[in-house]
Amino acid sequence: MPTRRVIVTALLLHGMISTSIAGLASLEESTAFATNDCYRCQKTVSEVDGVMASQGIGINRRVGATVSHPTTTAIMMSSENSRENFNGLAEIPLPLPHGLRNRYFLLRHGQSYGNVEGVISSARALANSEKHGLTPLGWEQGAKSANELLDLLSIGGILPSSSKEKNDTDDKQRQEVKQMGKVYFYSSPFARARQTARACLDGLLLASNGDDGASKEALEIHGEIIMEDGLMERYFGALDDTDVINYDLVWPLDMNNITNTGNDVESVAAVTSRLHDTLIRIDNNPIHDNAANDIVVLVSHADILQILQVYAAGVENIGTFSSYRFANGEVRAMGRTLDTLPEPSPMKLQKSSFP
Repeated sequence: MPTRRVIVTALLLHGMISTSIAGLASLEESTAFATNDCYRCQKTVSEVDGVMASQGIGINRRVGATVSHPTTTAIMMSSENSRENFNGLAEIPLPLPHGLRNRYFLLRHGQSYGNVEGVISSARALANSEKHGLTPLGWEQGAKSANELLDLLSIGGILPSSSKEKNDTDDKQRQEVKQMGKVYFYSSPFARARQTARACLDGLLLASNGDDGASKEALEIHGEIIMEDGLMERYFGALDDTDVINYDLVWPLDMNNITNTGNDVESVAAVTSRLHDTLIRIDNNPIHDNAANDIVVLVSHADILQILQVYAAGVENIGTFSSYRFANGEVRAMGRTLDTLPEPSPMKLQKSSFP
């Protein structure tokens, strides 16, 4: 097999290796080291893997996979109104304003074929393609999320608890819901998210016509899914299309350095910046002008939604997002205070899907 070459920054060689040795204790030194251009070097994959293996870490690649690592800048695709080519090194944007006019719910895609294969699936070429779409279980999870969403709407007092309880209170609630506007779905353009949005929307329409959820009079649903590039998967750079075990080369560093872009991974800071812009853009969409509080369901990916929920809730260190995992097909209300977050759980190391 021809020698594959990869550009690696000092942040990879120094920051990640010293992380495995010193437990993330030398980030300040790593940053200073990485900013000196004279330390930028070119290594073959075998050389880099040899250095990392000697420290007990390494990039797990599938047989025959190639790695393109041409720059040290985090890469992201954004819509016209978003920042483009954000390098991940700027400060985190200001907190989301508390005056958002819509109510937001976060839905992670159902099980995908990429999940089953155990590969990192973040390439921008996947947008609007059918690759790594939902498995049959994933479609089922997407449909079930409709009932979970209805439960959250009931718990939040947005919907009456049951259409069978037709008392005066319920009638008043129905009128309030009618005044709030519609349910809208915004989705990442990746197949697994688009298909989950479709499954949930169809399930919502089905449930809204039955006796076990909201009545049609109480809940108005916008039948078209709005594609939003700002909800696209976090870009994992040179780690894309490799074993999911390589998430372990990213998430531990995120917790201590939200501007980490080792392996050309899109930094937490960059993700937060585009999510800030995306939320503001959605909230100002003229489609919501005639409603006091539309219900907006954002269908996206684990890292994106986890970063968004801690950012919206006001967590001081957004890099801890990996402690608030979303399951496939899980839906949550986007809270604006710390007490709306679920209990954090320790980050677990990934298991390789390849022998």
